[in-house]
Amino acid sequence: MKLTNPGAVPVYTVAGPSTARPLPDWLARRRKRSFKYDPENLNNFELLQEFEFEEGKINCVRVSEDGNWIMSSGTYKPQFHVHSTQELSLSFSRHTKSENTTFLLLSPDYSKSVHLQTDRSLEFHTPMGCHYEVRLPRFGRDLAYLRQSTEVLVPAVGLSSDGSGYGEVFRLDLERGQFLRPWQVDVGEDEPQSGLQGSIHVGAVNVAAVAEKTHGLCAFGTSIGTVEFYDPRSKGRVAVLGGQEGEVTALDYSEDGLSLALGTSTGQIRVFDLRNPRPLLKKDQGMGLPIKNLIHLKTPTEERKLLSADKRIIKIWDEQSGDLWTSVEPLVDINFVTHVPDSGMILTANEGKQMHSFFIPNLGLAPRWCHFLDNLVHEMENETHTETYDNYKFLTMPELKSLSLDHLVGKTNLLRPYMHGYFVAAKLYDQARLIANPYIWEEERAKRIKEKVEKERASRIRGVKKVKVNQKLADKILQRQDKRGKVDIEAGLLGDSRFGKLFEDEEFKVDETSREFRALNPSTKVPGAEGTQDRDTHMGGADSSDDSSGSEDQSEHGKPRDEVVMQISSSKAQGGQLRDTALGSRTQKNTRATKTRTGDVVGEQQITFVPESKRKSKPPPEPTSKRKDARRSASTNTFRRL
Repeated sequence: MKLTNPGAVPVYTVAGPSTARPLPDWLARRRKRSFKYDPENLNNFELLQEFEFEEGKINCVRVSEDGNWIMSSGTYKPQFHVHSTQELSLSFSRHTKSENTTFLLLSPDYSKSVHLQTDRSLEFHTPMGCHYEVRLPRFGRDLAYLRQSTEVLVPAVGLSSDGSGYGEVFRLDLERGQFLRPWQVDVGEDEPQSGLQGSIHVGAVNVAAVAEKTHGLCAFGTSIGTVEFYDPRSKGRVAVLGGQEGEVTALDYSEDGLSLALGTSTGQIRVFDLRNPRPLLKKDQGMGLPIKNLIHLKTPTEERKLLSADKRIIKIWDEQSGDLWTSVEPLVDINFVTHVPDSGMILTANEGKQMHSFFIPNLGLAPRWCHFLDNLVHEMENETHTETYDNYKFLTMPELKSLSLDHLVGKTNLLRPYMHGYFVAAKLYDQARLIANPYIWEEERAKRIKEKVEKERASRIRGVKKVKVNQKLADKILQRQDKRGKVDIEAGLLGDSRFGKLFEDEEFKVDETSREFRALNPSTKVPGAEGTQDRDTHMGGADSSDDSSGSEDQSEHGKPRDEVVMQISSSKAQGGQLRDTALGSRTQKNTRATKTRTGDVVGEQQITFVPESKRKSKPPPEPTSKRKDARRSASTNTFRRL
């Protein structure tokens, strides 16, 4: 959504093509993917899903009376789409045998519609499909519907076959299911030299309008610049309005039925009061192109406006004063314009794939199915807009001297004085800056690359997420996400509301000194954990005093533990001499190594793990027997007396 026409009456483009020519599909998809993560396009939204056609153009678009459905027709292939405004998406699409010129919605919703085809046929469609098809004697130009008598009016090209020299408006009675006698409209004479009825320059009834809610008069615009009025009750012509330059290509009644607006093929607009043959208002569209549509509008303050549209531009006039109220100039050619009732929304059928949607807040509120547009417009209006000059650059006098442009002051229109400086033409400024610094473009390119890199870096996570509890766990999760290439912090475990208490509640704090944590994280170094854990495993002998002291030590700390205790038993004889050291009772070291095999034991010592709780104190073992004689043994061989 962007502001298309700033001014006293702003116009916002809600949807529509951004280029004048349709892009290839592969290029459009690539551009859409590249723009997906562009910060400037993050606030863009799609008003109606798939509000477009595959290729070609859109011929016509209309809104149902209840406002819940939007139907549009176009090519290629010949088809029409039906969008649901309640779901803001495409409801269904249906292909037809030939191109659709125009269509009408006969019911308050989309369930009954009539379509005028380019192959001289009328198709009646229901939600199930094409209900009925009928052929016309000649090609039709427009459609109108009389609800009181259920008649479909089809203005046609050419003269009647009875030789009367009049054009015809075909009438199809939907209640009886038959054609009625057509109304004859004067469209001029055929070329006498052709000798055939219906040459290429033959006249035609171009457009029709019905004052449905008031007096019910039918108006038909012709190719000779006249407008003929017919009363459906008397089945005859009641008045003729002529003297217009060019063909009459657009007609529209006002809400009260007293005002009629007509547009010509030369871009002229006339507003008539039915009680006066002289026009109340004369306006020129300015493009010299045929007028496509005329629509009477009303603002919330009951001001009467008139919308006129040709191939290039849409203009809205003040019907009383004739002043231009606002205008919209899309990038593509316009084929049809419609107004969403009781709102400021305007939809256009145009060349290209996408259809335009314009929102004018001064014309009315947003439709109820997109009421959020009012809030968006209010936010955009509160933003400060700075006026920029695309063709000029403001420079002070010192800056002019640095670029060697001070000698041009007062000698050319390229420098325009303003306040304390000058407006310099952008082209001249770029050339002067390039001459003053030949490497300016390389510096500018490097600067933009640096800005883009910094912008991408700013969006990446840096592990600075602060939490109340388990900060180390949060840092670890962030490091894993960074390695996987995830940019959004909230996309992982930290952003999941189900695990919010894990980083906020003290009860979920991870105890890194517990045995379970050390078992799952054996390589994690926990500062202070060595002091809290008491390891009473002694290498070199099993002493009962050590065991009992260890249990007493644990009871003092108040944390008794049931652990696997490693004990060492010796394979030497019980009579061996033991030497006590400061580190505990250990076996005496032999001078030479000897080995013996007793069962499956190799060497002097056997290490076994006894799963025994330290809570229960062991009874003290029997004292080791000493030598009977008090003489020292000359040898330290333990196995001497074996």
